This record gives sequence, C-alpha cells and structure tokens, in this order.
Amino acid sequence: MNNNHHQPARGRALTATIIVIALILVGDFVYQLGKHNTSGENSSKHQIARVGILQYVSHPALNQIHKGVVDGLKKEGFVDGKNIQIFDQNGQADQSKLATMSEQLANKKSDVLVGIATPAAQALANATSSIPIVLGAVTDPVAAGLVKDMKTPGKNITGVSDQPPVTSQIQLGKTLMPQAKTVGMLYSSTEANSKSQIDTASKAASDLGMQVKKFAVPSSNEIAQTVQVMSDQCDFIYIPLDNTIANAMPTVTDEANKKQRPVITSVDTMVRQGGLATIGVNQYQLGLETGRMAAEILKGSSKPANTPVYTFSTGDTIINKDQARKLGIEVPESVLKKAILVNTEAGKQ
Repeated sequence: MNNNHHQPARGRALTATIIVIALILVGDFVYQLGKHNTSGENSSKHQIARVGILQYVSHPALNQIHKGVVDGLKKEGFVDGKNIQIFDQNGQADQSKLATMSEQLANKKSDVLVGIATPAAQALANATSSIPIVLGAVTDPVAAGLVKDMKTPGKNITGVSDQPPVTSQIQLGKTLMPQAKTVGMLYSSTEANSKSQIDTASKAASDLGMQVKKFAVPSSNEIAQTVQVMSDQCDFIYIPLDNTIANAMPTVTDEANKKQRPVITSVDTMVRQGGLATIGVNQYQLGLETGRMAAEILKGSSKPANTPVYTFSTGDTIINKDQARKLGIEVPESVLKKAILVNTEAGKQ
C-alpha cells in the first residue's frame, strides 16, 4: 500500500528534475550563444584595419602623394571610416616630431604604416621592425638604409621609389636652352637623396659640355640669398627631388625671375609653382601606387620582404608656358608634341 502510494510522487519528482535540468541546459545554451554573438561583435570591431600615414612636411608634391595614397586604398576597397581607420601625422620637417609621431603610430597597433618622403620612412623604420611599412616617394631606399635590395627588400619594408629620370631632365634643360654653358644645382646639404641625384645630374651636364656649379644649403633660410648668387653665375638652375627646396619653391622662382634665370625641376608640382620644365613622375600616380601596395598587404596577398620596390620607367614632360613666355624661351616643336603644358597661376593643364 505505502509503496504504491509513493510511486506517483517519485514519478512527479523525477519529471520535475528532468525539467529543471533541461531548463538549465537550455539556459546555458542561450547564454553561450549570446556570449558567442557578443564576442563576434567585438571581434568585428577589431577587424577594422588601421593605417598610419606619416608625412614629412606639407608642400604640393607630398600633399598630392598623400591624396593618392588615400584614393589608392579606396580603389582597392579600403575606405576611411568604413572598413579602415586612417591615422594621419605630419612632422613639418621636424626630426624630433617625426620620431615621436612614428612611436605613436606604432603604438596604435597599425596594420600597415605609410611613410611619405625619406625622413618620414626612416623614422617609421626606427620605430618598428614588425609592422609592415610602405614607402611613398623614397628616391633611393637602399642608400637610405630602408631595404637591402630593390627586388627583395628582405624585412618589413617595401613601397614606391620616386627616382626621377635625372639625366633626361638635364638633357631637357639643354634642349630648351641650347646656348647654356653653366648649370647651377641647388639642393639641401641635409638630404642624402639629393646628393646622389646631384652626382648623376653633374655627370649628365658634363657629358653635354656644360660646367656645373653646386650650391648646397643647410636650411631654407639661406635659399633666397643663394639663388641670387646662382643667378649671377649660371645660365639655368637645376633642382633635384629635395623636400627643403620644394617647400620654398615660390622663393626660388621669385629670386630666379628677377635675373631671368630658368629653373629645371624634378617634379611636376614645382613646374606649376614657377619652374620652367621637368620630366617627372606624376606625384598623384605615385601616391595611388603606394596606396595599392598598402592595400595588398592589408588583404594578406603580399608581404614586404619579398615585394619589389616599385619604380616608374617613364615620366611626363611638363612645360610651364607662362614661364617660357616670360623668359623668352621658344620650346621646340619636338618637345611640344609630347609635353603637358601648364600655367603658373591656374596650376592646371
């Protein structure tokens, strides 16, 4: 009798236990699912790639490169504020600032770093040996100590060289000014890249029968007076890819124009600022290529160590027709046929 009486109670207790266990299991499953979804949301936030851009100084050429880098990333599907976050820094030609800013960009755990101009790239290289670095406009990455070889960089650095066709630029100067006997070369004594270009330019000028006079300035403060002296001693002035001189290009052209001295430059933006002509790499295109290379690294489809440094094989002939007219220089038809003509004032073709 007693056993029969307790059997239904035991059955009810067992059923209740099973229900409790089931509820616990379902609750745990829901908790784990929620936890998984939350961690998924958190991880997606960290999937936004971080790109640090360090620019050496503000001047039109480097600004064009910077614009190209951002647009190059966008062309490859990486849009700032959408699926990447870009951290911008500009050292304004201050080495101590460059060092501090490089550390800051590295500490943000950037997925890729971009150095625009040699000093910026060197500062980034000093800050990290693990984060991929893409060079934007470094004339001689090997001489700058950034890569061991142009074809196989070997470490965490690759990028784009803005090595200009220096010999062709000097030849263009001689073509536009066939009577020229002396060329003055203006460059910064603190920029290693400039010195190597001047060596190449000097040989090219000598091969064309011209005398070379070199004028190295330690800072922008001496540029105006130096150009005054050069204008009295030279038939035309040549400027390599040099950030210090580029930053003071209006001063150079103002002084040179006083003595009717043409200026042959290494970059198109400097022609638009009053230089006479150049055969140069388009700075915006250079930036686009830099951005594309950064995007390839973000995608995981390339690694700096075995990605060759990109160099441009050709350049555009740019002639400032305002300057040619002002200086009384008649541009040969053979040059005009392939040249892009620009104005000083408008800064456009």
